[in-house]
Amino acid sequence: MTTFALSRRHLLVGGLSITSLSVAGLTACSPAKPARPASLEDLTLRVATYRGNLETFFQSAGVAETPYKLAKSEFASGNLIAEAINAGALDVGGMSEIPPIFVAGAPGNQVRIVAVLQGDVNNQVVLVPKDSKARTFADLKGKRIGYVKATTSHYILLRLLDEAGLTWADIKPVALSPQDGLAAFSSGAVDAWIIYGVIVQQARQAGARVLRTAKGILSGNYLIAAAREALDDPLKRQALGDYLGRYAKVADWVNADGARWAEVRSQATGVPAGLYLQEFQERSGPTRLIKVSEAAIASQQKVADAFATAGLIPAKVDVRPLWDDRLNSALPDG
Repeated sequence: MTTFALSRRHLLVGGLSITSLSVAGLTACSPAKPARPASLEDLTLRVATYRGNLETFFQSAGVAETPYKLAKSEFASGNLIAEAINAGALDVGGMSEIPPIFVAGAPGNQVRIVAVLQGDVNNQVVLVPKDSKARTFADLKGKRIGYVKATTSHYILLRLLDEAGLTWADIKPVALSPQDGLAAFSSGAVDAWIIYGVIVQQARQAGARVLRTAKGILSGNYLIAAAREALDDPLKRQALGDYLGRYAKVADWVNADGARWAEVRSQATGVPAGLYLQEFQERSGPTRLIKVSEAAIASQQKVADAFATAGLIPAKVDVRPLWDDRLNSALPDG
């Protein structure tokens, strides 16, 4: 099997951090709760970011002058953001449809979905080495397949197994963090890797082949979740609504000029602009931040049911209590 070189630095600047923040550490380092702010200018909104994603480009899009302060923490994946919200360490952050499903049954669950970010699904793929004999997913029967647990990568694997008439017993699933998946795929320790983001373009450039994209598998719905306690606080709820309105404007700014978006993203991460432009040109659709809707809730319920059927969560989850439409007035319709 041919392996290829793709450095850990590439993974870091590609938006998948080598060292993710420890949720416990983030909580432990947080100071004792200050007195409740009397106005927006006294308020600090604690937000999660991914390296190179929309929420890091408020300044470039001209919407950075918020009437409140922003305390930003960078994370490597949505499941860690969901855990941090539950731990009381964050007020708001983005994730896929999957992480809230895994925390839904946690005692005192704080995660509430407040908006839907419709985005690309072509940057979520099954990668194989360029000399792999696999031409369809069914050809991976008996093979070692790397994936990221409790993420879209996990769900893609579930759906592809079902589509191919296979079960978990028919493959050798290997749950890996993105950085460990990179090492395993690069060295040939796994035969295929289900992964997402600009790392896909980097891997392709280094010699990997896309066996299948997530088009037709994923809904394209990515979620913005807020802490229930933050939503219950009128002042924080006002700040969250303002934050989402700005986020929606960043999405519009991105859609308006793919080359500009690729260039500023490259400056922020060190990844060549050409890779970001390729990702933009191949995306499945424009990026839009929209309101909570019945269709979005139904989409996530379908995902939750798939995990329950596969026995990957303890019991069937009703996702509706996870959703909160109190910030809908800040957002456009779907």
